[in-house]
Amino acid sequence: MTGFALPVRVYLEDTDAQGVVYNASFFRFMERARTERLRALGIDHDELRAHHGIALVLTGISASFRAPGRLSDMLYVGADVAEVRGARVVFEQSVRRGAVDGELLCEGQAEVACMDLDRGRPKRLPDELTRELSR
Repeated sequence: MTGFALPVRVYLEDTDAQGVVYNASFFRFMERARTERLRALGIDHDELRAHHGIALVLTGISASFRAPGRLSDMLYVGADVAEVRGARVVFEQSVRRGAVDGELLCEGQAEVACMDLDRGRPKRLPDELTRELSR
């Protein structure tokens, strides 16, 4: 995959007693990569709240685990925008060991919805945000 990858070192807190990465840690790594991908596009969560009254919230995530991550591994976590439509954004994600094109440990898909913070309901993405995400 990826047009964007966040390097992440595996620390003790990410693993069990045998030094194997917890499955839940992969979800944290993917969350960080989505956030940094948005930042790379010039999209900041604080600005979305302050200037647009919206938040991007995770509505669904799926993952397939292919191989275990281990203590001290250097991982590259991909987060690419696959679809932008209405109030939702879909990210394709991967976690690879050692390099952007290294061994695939985990792959998944995350769906994020735009939420109106005042109403607590989904809201169509602002046009400027849609343009940035579609680049």
